[in-house]
Amino acid sequence: MNLWLLTAHDSPGAALAAGLEGAGWTCSRLDDGEAVERTRLDEWPDAFVVVEPCRPWGSTGLLSRLRARDDRDRPVLVLGVEDPEARTRLLDLGADDVLPASTGVGELIARLRRRTAVAIRRAAAPEAPEARASVVDALTEVHNRRYFLLRLEDEFRRAQRYDNPLALVLVDLDQFRGINESFGHLVGDAVLRAVAQCLLAAVRETDTVARTGGDEFACILPQTHLAGALTVAERIRRDVAALRTGPAADVLLTASVGVGSHPAAQVQTAEELIGAADGCLARAKREGRNRVCLADPGSGALPRDSGSS
Repeated sequence: MNLWLLTAHDSPGAALAAGLEGAGWTCSRLDDGEAVERTRLDEWPDAFVVVEPCRPWGSTGLLSRLRARDDRDRPVLVLGVEDPEARTRLLDLGADDVLPASTGVGELIARLRRRTAVAIRRAAAPEAPEARASVVDALTEVHNRRYFLLRLEDEFRRAQRYDNPLALVLVDLDQFRGINESFGHLVGDAVLRAVAQCLLAAVRETDTVARTGGDEFACILPQTHLAGALTVAERIRRDVAALRTGPAADVLLTASVGVGSHPAAQVQTAEELIGAADGCLARAKREGRNRVCLADPGSGALPRDSGSS
């Protein structure tokens, strides 16, 4: 996940940045508040950390400007403010947390994770329809690609930190364009909705299902070893092949599935986990579709074919 560290040259920001990057965060340092004014909104990160002294405005002025420009309610944490009245004023202005200068990297990361998770849950809540639209796919009502990338980064860091297994299942419908051409886009949309429900039924409540492209889906499986992910992937492949959709229940389809996992030799980041699963998905397509391929955790590069029924 990306964050901005807003800090002056003579503050402890350099050490914090090094610690955050070592824990898997992408950390961009900005040396004064004016840099915020020069950036486009579409370049903004997932969270802010403001470290005193941050010139030329100080934390209160900078926080006011961040909140005025930010319509996505990203978490903002302020470090290095010891005065109780100043801490209260910053919280009143919209800071999510105000921490002392002695706060360590580990505690900061834990608070960032918690605040980011709260923001995501708030965005997905039914009572916040506009925010919910930013993380939910309108057609299928599963999560969208943006939420998927945020969640995968978060789950991957957690898996690394606590030495837990994590699996990623990528699903691509076979020859879906032919369904649109033969039956029309309305039927194609109904097929995508049916597949989304099929995936939701195949996973646990703690797993994440997202539509990541036109006819592409992803399932994040925390606390899941490769063998367990293979079971889920085969269930998805089988259940998709059993679907009968369309007005006359005469639309048949299949899916190709790729599985990647952590820990694995060549999977050290969330991006590499996506790459491993995507490579397996490509092989499943090449070798005839309607099958599951999974990465060999010993090499991370040689996908194995589970076959199809």
